[in-house]
Amino acid sequence: MAGKEELRRLYDAHAEALFRFLLSLTRSEEETREALQEVFVKLARRPGLLRKARDERAYLLRMARRAAIDRIRSRASARRLAEQAAAEAQADSLFVKAADPDEQAFREAVAAALAELPPEQRAAVHLKLWEGRTFEEIGKILGISPNTAASRYRYGLDKLRRRLRPLYEEIR
Repeated sequence: MAGKEELRRLYDAHAEALFRFLLSLTRSEEETREALQEVFVKLARRPGLLRKARDERAYLLRMARRAAIDRIRSRASARRLAEQAAAEAQADSLFVKAADPDEQAFREAVAAALAELPPEQRAAVHLKLWEGRTFEEIGKILGISPNTAASRYRYGLDKLRRRLRPLYEEIR
């Protein structure tokens, strides 16, 4: 078992980012929590897992992605039933609540636009914008080439621009 201090350090350093990434993939807080728990249980059971990792966060993001994919595949029918409720909850979960009502409306619109993206584009956009990852890193995390990562990011960003353009025009 991994030491408590090491698990605490990993959790403190990475859990929030992993949660947000998983939420962008699963669109379900319950599935996200369970996948995150799987990642940390695996780390507790296999303490040497991160020893050879060059980039700790990237390795954990790959683990999280695999856990999410496994959960999505094994619970596809249950996820379909909960997807509508999860999409509504995502606006509250993806961004911190804003005191300004206009800012909150903007955050909810961005969250809704993100939820409409295909999962592979949503993952690339999330990793680039929220994690600040390069396309090479995104490719490694998602198991795709850097060019594919860049394409998915670009297509996702284009869809977000089209979806959010009316809001932007209104704000200007």
